[in-house]
Amino acid sequence: MKKRVTLTFPKRAIQVPVTYLLAKDFNVAANIIRAQVAPNQIGKLVVELAGDIDQLDAAIEWMRSRHINVSHTLGEIVIDPDVCVDCGLCTGVCPTEALSLNPETYKLTFTRSRCIVCEQCIPTCPVQAISTNI
Repeated sequence: MKKRVTLTFPKRAIQVPVTYLLAKDFNVAANIIRAQVAPNQIGKLVVELAGDIDQLDAAIEWMRSRHINVSHTLGEIVIDPDVCVDCGLCTGVCPTEALSLNPETYKLTFTRSRCIVCEQCIPTCPVQAISTNI
């Protein structure tokens, strides 16, 4: 089973090797989708956890016991076609190529099934046409 979650670390837990401990102690794989972590600051990780349902639940409870806020991420990327100017800047930061420019029309194409909701495209868009529905 897979779960996509956002982990918010308090300053005192930022040095904990969470992804290593998830694999070692709970047999849960953590695919990091997005990370915003710096010493002595609140940190955030968007991760996709994979493992047995009981192991996932135990791992999430363990993280919460370490004062790590765990919230489920169910949102999707939304592109406002009335605002988008098809500049293509977002295509350069999309790690899965879910965003691309049609070579014939030069219009932005979004392949939702390829999107991992890493949100790297959101701050890249100069006209703020991209958001999440979280």
